[in-house]
Amino acid sequence: MKKIVTSESVNIGHPDKTCDVIADSFLDEALSQDKDSQMAVECAIKNNKLFIYGEATTKAKIDYEGLARAVLKDVGYKEEFDFVKELSQQSPDINRAVVKRKLCANDQGMVYGYATDETEELMPLTIMVAHALMKSYDNFRRSRDDFFADAKSQASVEYDGRTPKKFTTILISVSHSPKLSHRKICSVIKKQVILPVLEKYKKYLSKDTEFIINPSGKFTIWGSHGDSGCVGRKIIVDSYGGVGRVGGGCFSSKNATKVDRSGAYYARYVAKNIVAHHLAKECEIQVSYGIGLEKPISRYIECFGTNTVPMEKIEEFVDANFDFSPDNIIKELDLLRPIYKQTACFGHFGREEFPWEKIKKTK
Repeated sequence: MKKIVTSESVNIGHPDKTCDVIADSFLDEALSQDKDSQMAVECAIKNNKLFIYGEATTKAKIDYEGLARAVLKDVGYKEEFDFVKELSQQSPDINRAVVKRKLCANDQGMVYGYATDETEELMPLTIMVAHALMKSYDNFRRSRDDFFADAKSQASVEYDGRTPKKFTTILISVSHSPKLSHRKICSVIKKQVILPVLEKYKKYLSKDTEFIINPSGKFTIWGSHGDSGCVGRKIIVDSYGGVGRVGGGCFSSKNATKVDRSGAYYARYVAKNIVAHHLAKECEIQVSYGIGLEKPISRYIECFGTNTVPMEKIEEFVDANFDFSPDNIIKELDLLRPIYKQTACFGHFGREEFPWEKIKKTK
């Protein structure tokens, strides 16, 4: 059966993604001073105003405004920002439920992990290409002053069953100086941003592949001046591009006791290991948690008929090698380190620098 699958990515100048990066900067600063910090400090942005709000139980001394200014400068904002802060400590009711002899889940909810053998990263092709386009654009725009940080990409791929066959459409929208003509933008972006990325994936290019660049015509009002943003509004971008399912919570701003984040990381870790050990070609795992509980409530593994061994053997493999309890997740993946700012843009999965992407030596 033929189908077309599309995934998107956004660059750091998209206001939602700017907020994700700022929030994870707060988290990293807290963890660098106090690894036991319980953090959920978010932000929202509009025009030249940034709202900083949430809960922080930490011994760290955090310069929230200074950290935010550093990110905003890196994005490319030149004006001064006004800050509004509304912060409190974590509810003692929640803290008592979480911080016990073993760390427990900080909330209820379900998370998903996913892996597929269609790329070397064991990720969907569409989301890997969309992220690669944004990384290519970000490097490009930092080398000149007539393109800006706000940008979005989409990659559409035609599949025959599970097999990707060809790119049908590559779409990219980038913010730019009003001095640039649309023709110039299309020419430069295709040559210097898109085609270098697609060189790696050239077997999927065809004479029918359509390239769409800045379909709105102009994109001169960008970032918080053209839109508003807040943490956690790009969970499909952050995960599997709409191919694998996602849970109900976002990742950025949350420390590792928040299973929305750490549980999703571990579910990806296990799904990737199932595929990497050739037990299945595709795998999705759902895990659910309850606040204050040491162990997950449920676990479900789906391989969509691609398993190479009986599902009972896969369950045995997971039971023998992995432990989904929050305390173990934090220890096994070493999640009390300040590693989170770098996760916030270009996807949390499919990047070898993160511990949940490692292939485990299994029993």
